[in-house]
Amino acid sequence: MSEYLSEIRTHWRPILAAFIGMGCGMSVFGVVTSTIVPTMLADTGWPPAEFAKVGSFALFMALVFPFIGRLTDVLGVRLTALIGQIILPLCYFAYSQMGGDMGSYIAIFAVQSLLCVTTTATVYSRLAVQYVEKARGLALAIVVSGAAVFGALIGPMLNKYLEGGDFLFFAFEPHGWREAFLMISIFTAIGGLITFLLIPANSTPTVQGAPKRKAREDYPVIFRSTAFWLLVGAMALCNLPQTLLQLQLKSLILDNGIDGKDVGMMLLAPQIGMLAGRFVTGIALDRYQPYLVSFITLALPSLGLFVVASDFDAPLILTAAVFFIGFAYGAEGDLVAFLVAKKFGVAIYSSVMGLLTAVMSISTASGAWLLGVTMGRTGGSFDLFLLIVGTAVLVGASFLLVLGRVGGEADAQEGVR
Repeated sequence: MSEYLSEIRTHWRPILAAFIGMGCGMSVFGVVTSTIVPTMLADTGWPPAEFAKVGSFALFMALVFPFIGRLTDVLGVRLTALIGQIILPLCYFAYSQMGGDMGSYIAIFAVQSLLCVTTTATVYSRLAVQYVEKARGLALAIVVSGAAVFGALIGPMLNKYLEGGDFLFFAFEPHGWREAFLMISIFTAIGGLITFLLIPANSTPTVQGAPKRKAREDYPVIFRSTAFWLLVGAMALCNLPQTLLQLQLKSLILDNGIDGKDVGMMLLAPQIGMLAGRFVTGIALDRYQPYLVSFITLALPSLGLFVVASDFDAPLILTAAVFFIGFAYGAEGDLVAFLVAKKFGVAIYSSVMGLLTAVMSISTASGAWLLGVTMGRTGGSFDLFLLIVGTAVLVGASFLLVLGRVGGEADAQEGVR
């Protein structure tokens, strides 16, 4: 165990930088907005239904991820993340200064969606891959958990800041949504600065001494790879049900006849599952056959989805089912990054991750569309959607078993410092 953790101790700076960067970056924007938006809508009078459509602009992120991934391979994490580290606090500041026109919010959100994804796992996970080899799964788990840890603190803190009350060692008077956005602007600016200073200044985007990488040479290698297309298929199918966790979980639970007073505890199950999924999967990837670990991890939600679609509505069974869904969602960030590094190495890691992240974003949006269609045709029932995506997840997870049988693997030492 001491030898296993030695890499983490040796390279604590880039791992800590990525952890803080994830916690102060775009990945916690959902927590920020879900806490502030109700107060903002009440003050501005914007129709909630119209405001909800703004979220569709997030699809811009799917288009920009491949470019961000490529930029990371060429410039390195430090310079690529700096773009979002500067612009994200400015966007929060702009929110705090805008008037009553929803168009101003849309314009700021569009800029944020396009430029601030440089502060997501597509960029920061490269530090774990670049600096750690034997404990890579654990390093990735630490990095991607940054958003969850910081989100668990930011949400309650912002709520107390808006409503008034005590949070940890602070006592807040009630504040408006503008002040809340301003506080988050300062918080992300400080966090971004700390992250930038922690990332080693001598970190390089490619193997030391190697010639500058060219897109016209790298992308044909990626697109000709059977491993890449198996990963695309797996991510496209396994991300279809993610809209349930992001938008529809409470409605799904209530639809299964669970009393309102029991919903609160059940909503915690996927959150606990996500955190457990990150660390259990990360350590398992380091110690066991990674393709089998990946299959088992991503196949778990299919069991949960089939159970929720069945007549087994006992609260304990449903809690276990949504735990499995959360477990796989949390583990996915670990295993995708791990498998990309294993199959493609460090030099083009972020280029491949950018493409796969785009696929995952489009898949999640497609799942939301599919849910709307199936609910419309079944009188509002979730069951048909659950059966379709449960089958899709099982097929997608099976692709990862095949992945272990195709192609070679990148040099494990490539780019590791």
